[in-house]
Amino acid sequence: MALLTALQGGFGDSADALRIDGRAFSREDLLGAATAVADRVAGAPALAVLARPSVETVTAVVGGLLAGVPVVPLPPDSGPKEREHILRDSGAALLAHAIGDSAVEDIVVGAAAAGAVGGVEALPVDPAARSATTYAEPAGDAAGFVLYTSGTTGAPKGAVIRREAVAADLDALAAAWQWTAGDTLVHGLPLFHVHGLVLGVLGALRTGSRLVHTGRPTPAGYAAAGGSLYFGVPTVWSRLAADPEAASALAGARLLVSGSAPLPVPVFERLAELTGHAPIERYGMTESLITVSTRADGERRPGSVGLPLDGVRTRLVGEDGAPVPSDGETVGELQVAGPTLFSGYLNRQDADAEAWTADGWFRTGDVAVIGPDGFHRIVGRASVDLIKSGGYRIGAGEVEAALRDHPAVADAAVVGAPDEDLGQAVVAYVIADGPVTGDQLTAFVAERLSVHKRPRRVVLVPELPRNAMGKVLKKQLLAESGER
Repeated sequence: MALLTALQGGFGDSADALRIDGRAFSREDLLGAATAVADRVAGAPALAVLARPSVETVTAVVGGLLAGVPVVPLPPDSGPKEREHILRDSGAALLAHAIGDSAVEDIVVGAAAAGAVGGVEALPVDPAARSATTYAEPAGDAAGFVLYTSGTTGAPKGAVIRREAVAADLDALAAAWQWTAGDTLVHGLPLFHVHGLVLGVLGALRTGSRLVHTGRPTPAGYAAAGGSLYFGVPTVWSRLAADPEAASALAGARLLVSGSAPLPVPVFERLAELTGHAPIERYGMTESLITVSTRADGERRPGSVGLPLDGVRTRLVGEDGAPVPSDGETVGELQVAGPTLFSGYLNRQDADAEAWTADGWFRTGDVAVIGPDGFHRIVGRASVDLIKSGGYRIGAGEVEAALRDHPAVADAAVVGAPDEDLGQAVVAYVIADGPVTGDQLTAFVAERLSVHKRPRRVVLVPELPRNAMGKVLKKQLLAESGER
């Protein structure tokens, strides 16, 4: 079965089946232009794509997939060292880009200077080009993508994603979200991550739904799009919740989906109030794609990412490797197994050995709680969100949720700072939305959670450092906490 089934006909077509940053494209046009790219890249070891939110990016990605060439999305806002590492490590021989993109020459020159094997050749993409070449569908276990992780603990690692893993994930999400060809999907997410590219573009090209990419994820852009299915990260939903007029325009939608970071409960509740829709939350990683989600026809519980998708298994383990009970209280490391998992890290057998258990489960590095009803709640990353303080194991996410319940708190991030007495002290970085003191917030948390979970220090800040997907950069906060 073809990965991009909507390009094979049978779903109908229209002149604006895809609208990307204001530019309309039919699926027939996309197939012809992408096949022209495939003609030029067939046989290449890998195809890098300068992944701006554009028709050219989508054309290049689809062209690589048609030709059976692994696609390597290159974040346009990445620094020179990161770009050079991705191009060198992936072995990409070609860099697809929009005609006239001024950044390309510097990237190609930088890659050559950094020792990219054989150099990298610029490949301008012309959406008006057409080809009628027919390509056989590559094997399902062939690499479809090499997606590079954020690299918070070193140089980014390339996760090799099989084509059949993409297909399995999109089919499971279509079932969970009742996503069909009758939908219009709207989002403005980056096209170099799983959320924006794999779900937000390939999902539409597999289910047959119409796609509107807004260029940037602004409240006005979402309000004007007229979609039935919307994707966003918490930052997007927070801005919509603060714009009642734009949010009310989403009342006619069928489903609002939030991911890539926890959605604050106050934002969840405000969205439900303004739009009439309680958002869907889901969980996944670059290495696993999406594995857990609430359902379109099921309960949507604030702070929960729901149940494993069809075919996915999950379990919690303690630091000693023993199973952790699903009692809704005990925190453990989340491990997953199933058809959506990646093949491994490119050129990194050492990282593979650390990522997998002896019995074949993937160690997510995230800590979570699973209730007796199977609902999952993600506490955070084990490296920065599992705080060991005075003999207690504290999930940063639980403290953050409590802080966000305070009417004067707009957002919060909690870390465990080194402490001679406690081992780690709970430190909260808070964006205030009204008059409040650190002592008041500490008392507020202590009234709602166990006393040992209260922040030992509260730092009021104007903003929190975030990456492109809206995730708080906690390692940066940890570095700052050590300086205070």
